[in-house]
Order: sequence, then structure tokens, then C-alpha cells
Amino acid sequence: MPLHALGDEHLDHDLATIRIKDLRLRTHIGIKDEEIQNRQDVVINMVIRYRADRAVAFNHIEQALNYRTITKQVIQHVEDHRFQLLERMTREVLDLVMSFDQVLAAQVEIDKPHALRFADSVSITLSDSREARRQG
Repeated sequence: MPLHALGDEHLDHDLATIRIKDLRLRTHIGIKDEEIQNRQDVVINMVIRYRADRAVAFNHIEQALNYRTITKQVIQHVEDHRFQLLERMTREVLDLVMSFDQVLAAQVEIDKPHALRFADSVSITLSDSREARRQG
């Protein structure tokens, strides 16, 4: 599934887009001594695509992708681990999201607020899809 499928165009009406916005967590992120010693805020945004035709047809949670379960696992992973690089944290969160079989494509953006003196935040965005994994 190409990256553009994560946009707002809905050519395939059975595909659902789940957007988890501004998930605020605290973790150890960075390479400076104060970053290693103290937890810092990170803000996570995720876009997840999955085929929702059965969820729509049957209106049962068992047929839907449970975004609460995904979010709980992301929270636990981020809060329980230490990261030197924002890139690594973003990749690990994306891999966790993609570990759910129903997920066809996902994009994860993680912001590190106040990482630069004159900027609100610095962020890294990574994307993945089942199609990309088959081709790779």
C-alpha cells in the first residue's frame, strides 16, 4: 500500500483510518546526561489503516481493530524503555503497530518538545505497509 493511501483520499471504502492524536508520554530519550537521568515528554501521533468491512457489517468489537489495545502496548513500551535516538523510538513504535495482523499500513510521528532552543519540538515520522514488507 503506497504512502499516499495514508492521506484523506478514500478510494477503497472498506479501508478505515484510525488517527491517534497527541498521545503524551514520558520516557528516557536522548544522549546527554540529564536526558539519560530524567524522563522527558514525547508526543505520539499514529495513523493506522485497516480493512473495516466486517466491523461495519457486524458492528462487533471482535471484527474491529482494537485501537485501545494498540495504544496500551505503545504506552507500556515507550514508558518502560530507554532510547538514545528519536528515530529508534519511532521505529519501535511503528513495528509494534505493524505487529497487529489487521494493520495494512501505518504512520507514526513522535515529537520531542523543547529539544531545540527556538523550536516547539523536533519530530521524526516513519511509515510502513504490508505491501512494502512484501516487496522488501
